[in-house]
Amino acid sequence: MNQNLSKQLQQQVLSAIEANQPLQIQGGSSKNFLGRAANATPLEVSGHRGIISYDPVELVITARAGTPLRKLEQILADAGQMLPFEPPHFGLNATLGGTIACGLSGPSRSFCGSARDYVLGVKLINGRGEILNFGGQVMKNVAGYDCSRLMAGAMGTLGLLLEISLKVLPRQAAEITLVNKTSLPQALETMNHWAGKSLPLNAACYDGENLYLRLSGAKTAVKSAHQLIGYKLYGNGNPFWQTVKEHQHPFFQSKLPLWRLSLPAGMADINIPGTWFIDWCGAQRWLLSDSAPELVRKQTQASGGHATLFRRGPVDCETFQLPADGIMQLHRRLKQAFDPAGIFNPGRLYAGL
Repeated sequence: MNQNLSKQLQQQVLSAIEANQPLQIQGGSSKNFLGRAANATPLEVSGHRGIISYDPVELVITARAGTPLRKLEQILADAGQMLPFEPPHFGLNATLGGTIACGLSGPSRSFCGSARDYVLGVKLINGRGEILNFGGQVMKNVAGYDCSRLMAGAMGTLGLLLEISLKVLPRQAAEITLVNKTSLPQALETMNHWAGKSLPLNAACYDGENLYLRLSGAKTAVKSAHQLIGYKLYGNGNPFWQTVKEHQHPFFQSKLPLWRLSLPAGMADINIPGTWFIDWCGAQRWLLSDSAPELVRKQTQASGGHATLFRRGPVDCETFQLPADGIMQLHRRLKQAFDPAGIFNPGRLYAGL
């Protein structure tokens, strides 16, 4: 059935190419808010779902792009395994394809790696209507340029994902969350201090009042790290990290524009008016602010980072900060190679791409 659906999707893409009709790839629609609106005909892909193969011993799972993310994670959990990059769902209908296309990662990102790091291979339909395979089911890639990982964060602009193979990892034996009331400068210093030690630290954030550290690993290692750090136990930290990952924490319940700033982890406080939530040891900083986009991006760039307008509110500007001319030229060349007619999600990532 799903094989037939792949052919049907391929035929729809071929028809769109012939008619010069752009397509907006639509799965669970849980992340439609992210990126620019694509003025195109919706192409429904959520029906292309199901686990193709899963070998817990080999730590590899392959599934169709329309597979619900919660179902895939439940299958992994039943086998005592997980997606290490903790992808946010932002809705019950989140799919595997949308997760990889958006390239989003959760609280463990700075310790365990990003979504891109765990992509082993993909099958996709390109802008010529061809079904292509990249990568495989092993980490080693000897074919040259790693095209499969290009799809992580491409927002569907390079092709229609059909299947994705991911590396998974076992769940840790023990996990605790520690909390300590502190200031922002002290929180940044403390997070980066402990991140530089050989400890089972796999999440660290600051909500404007409290610093939270998550320890995850062997029971003896977690216990030893707790004794060394000395902060008080938060209790059951899982619900807290869930609210951070899914933007259900009180900080995110605002109608102000929400900015996502990527910065050097140890960077001191940035002079932009607004309310802050610090994640990834300071490498990811969420900002609620009605400051002008030009100010936010100028200050962020001067600090060695870039800013994404994650949830825009009334603000109308580019979602993603435009890269330097040379990098943008690479984007255009990739788009031309994968989607020469500009069929897939036109303008979703950047205007004119």
